[in-house]
Amino acid sequence: MSLQLPLLVQADDLQNHLSEQAPNLLLVDLCKASTYRELHIPGSVHLAYAAITASDHPTHGLLPEPEQLQQVFADHGIGNETHVIAYDDEGGGNASRLLWTLHAMGHRRYSLLDGGLHAWANEGYPCSREMSSVPSASFQATADESAVASRAYILSRLDSPQLALWDARSRNEFRGLSRFSQFPGHIPGAVHLDWLEVMDRQHNLRLKPKAELEEMLARLGITRDKEVITYCQTHHRSSLTWLVLRYLEFENCKGYPGSWSDWGNRDDTPKAMP
Repeated sequence: MSLQLPLLVQADDLQNHLSEQAPNLLLVDLCKASTYRELHIPGSVHLAYAAITASDHPTHGLLPEPEQLQQVFADHGIGNETHVIAYDDEGGGNASRLLWTLHAMGHRRYSLLDGGLHAWANEGYPCSREMSSVPSASFQATADESAVASRAYILSRLDSPQLALWDARSRNEFRGLSRFSQFPGHIPGAVHLDWLEVMDRQHNLRLKPKAELEEMLARLGITRDKEVITYCQTHHRSSLTWLVLRYLEFENCKGYPGSWSDWGNRDDTPKAMP
């Protein structure tokens, strides 16, 4: 029988599952390697963020080929029946990118630890320095484009009133005052909400309550009746905002791998400035 866990797992619930040694449950740590060596949740296996992204300079944060991801997942003990609970030490971007990548490879058994290592360690749950290893697993990827938006796909949908584009970068990036690609600005029609705004910094970087998140998005015209595509510079920050949409039960939401490092480094894509 498969393990039934919510998309967003709280520290106390995780502790209960760990105490019960729940089958087919794997904790995956996407903190910095130095952090993992000093402090991690007991039994968690470390996965480097770079292993689940690809680059084609100057575009970064691309989705690796399924064959590469199959090997990475298998090497880290992630099989097709494994329920992955991911966490990191920076508010959920790294961990959510893993979950989005799993989704794009057809895997649906996954959760995010709400607040990640901040919530776990700051609230007194047990931590370890013991390096964890797990047996290799068998993972067969089934590529699923339902959560993936390409540049060509966005261009084909730009004029649709049923499309909402969520730019999760900083306000200065959105306004073109800061740029990390050849061209500044944002995708035409996009609305801005910094990924940091979905976190409750008074509550160990957990996500803000559902009602508050829904109200924030509704004010920007991001509603369930629309297709929502979220992006940032490389689809790191926007992986968390994609997960927020999933958490709020948006049925049609996608992430843009490469994001502005793809769009903003081309002269054949339209750009907007405030």
